[in-house]
This record gives sequence, C-alpha cells and structure tokens, in this order.
Amino acid sequence: MGIVRRNFKRLDKNYLLVTYKTYIRPHLECCIQAWLPHLMKDIQCLERVQKSATNLIPALKKYSYTDRLKRLGLTTLQTRRVRGDMIQAYKIMTGKNKIDREQFFQLADSNYGLRGHSLKIRKDRPNLDIRKHFFSQRVVNTWNKLPQHVVDAPSVNSFKNRLDKHWEDVDVTSCIA
Repeated sequence: MGIVRRNFKRLDKNYLLVTYKTYIRPHLECCIQAWLPHLMKDIQCLERVQKSATNLIPALKKYSYTDRLKRLGLTTLQTRRVRGDMIQAYKIMTGKNKIDREQFFQLADSNYGLRGHSLKIRKDRPNLDIRKHFFSQRVVNTWNKLPQHVVDAPSVNSFKNRLDKHWEDVDVTSCIA
C-alpha cells in the first residue's frame, strides 16, 4: 500500500481497481484456501488493507466501506475466500481437479435431507476443535445450501457465474455459514 500511495498521488476509480487487483489483492489472497484466517484479528487485519485501498480515491472518502465496495464493484475479502472455497469444492466434487473426492468428502445419504441438491456432503463431527477450520469441514454447510442449478454447472466458469448470480439474488451473509 505504501508503494501505491507514494507513486500514485491522484487515483481515479479505474486506476485504483487495476492497481489494487494487480499488486495488492494477490498478496492478501496468496494460498488462502490452505491458510484460512479464522481469528477475527486476522480477518480484520486483511480487511483493513482493502479498506485503506478503497480510501485512496478522494471522491469515495465520504462513503462507508461497504458503499465504497459497491461503487467499485468489489466484495469483502471474506466473501472472496468463501467463493474460492466453493469453487475448489466444485472442482473436487465434479472431478475437475483429478483428486479423489473421497479423500475430502463423503456424499450424504439419501436420508440426509430431501431438499437441496444431489451432491450434498455429509458433515463429520470433528473430534478435535481445530479440525473445524479444515477445508473439508468448513465448506460443508455453505456447499449444502447451494441450489441444484448452481451445483449442476457444466464448467468451472459457469459455476462461478451461477454462484455469483445466486449470491446476488439472496443475501450472501445468509449463505456463508
């Protein structure tokens, strides 16, 4: 952020978006699916960087952080992390990653629930409290809440589009659990 502040005295919306997406956000999201911050202090620390980046545009300083994100077409980093988890879960569940899904997930029995989609995942009760933050545990609730038409996407790009459209139609915070 310091380099951006020093080298760009006046940023407009388009320059900030290109600069932020090219130089700053990749550092905030590096290996995020493996290292997921679950402590509030870590989540807030990462979010503060994005918050200060959106504050670099003089015309947007008067708006709240959420309004700045909407005006820039960005989402919170927490939402992006959950989206990345859903994309990775889709790749594993549909065999796009060439990873045996049994290593991560077990399909739920047909008795598990009649509502929802056909690729529901059974959630194991972790015997260690720390395991609840593992990828194979943290994605289950959000994945199981997705509708059938999102899960049935034929490709990764169509899954991303359908997921984004679904989250636009419903409140994202209710989907992320």
